[in-house]
Amino acid sequence: MKKNSVAILGKGKTGSKVIELLEKENISFTIFDSKNLLTLEKLKNHEAVISFLPAEPFENYIPLLIESKIPVISGTTGFVYTDELKKKVFDNNLKWIVANNFSLGMNLVKAMIEILGKAERLVSNPLFQIHEIHHTKKLDAPSGTAKSFKNWLNHEVEITSERTGDVIGFHEITLTTETEKIKLTHEALDRKIFAEGAVFAYKKLINPNNIPFGIHEFQKIIEKELL
Repeated sequence: MKKNSVAILGKGKTGSKVIELLEKENISFTIFDSKNLLTLEKLKNHEAVISFLPAEPFENYIPLLIESKIPVISGTTGFVYTDELKKKVFDNNLKWIVANNFSLGMNLVKAMIEILGKAERLVSNPLFQIHEIHHTKKLDAPSGTAKSFKNWLNHEVEITSERTGDVIGFHEITLTTETEKIKLTHEALDRKIFAEGAVFAYKKLINPNNIPFGIHEFQKIIEKELL
């Protein structure tokens, strides 16, 4: 039987972009959804799983994914990768790459935010605020990316959220002082940016020498590339 490279879980808006990119790069794949239910036997014919499922169905599949012994790339948002799950993945000699945002450009934003977080070295009483906007079908708020912004900033900061239309993803961090205002904005113009990051992660995972066992944040994988 011919081995398919990627098992796609979820062919929604982002999953569809993953499929387009895999087709463009001539990488074989199988789509698993309500018409083609995921089973352990079917997974055995794949090199990796790429999932952009919502949190609940993804969580339901975790025992099966662990049993499959196949690398996993997960873009599920609103899901917490607990210490218990991390230990299970590691103990089973598995490799997972996970992210709230698979945008490669977000790594540049991270570096800028970390610099903003040092503002008090130059200015008095800096005030920070984070605002994020997404489409109406996004259930979690604030977004995982907004929470990452806060972590990178390393400050207490108010996060506000908005759900409207079909906005792919808009994140803005504002620094305000008595005399000036600085804004840093990241706006996703096409869901293809998340697909590009997921396929990048897939190529990393299938190289046996690149990634150690365990659950790895996509951000940290990219940081190593930039060293």
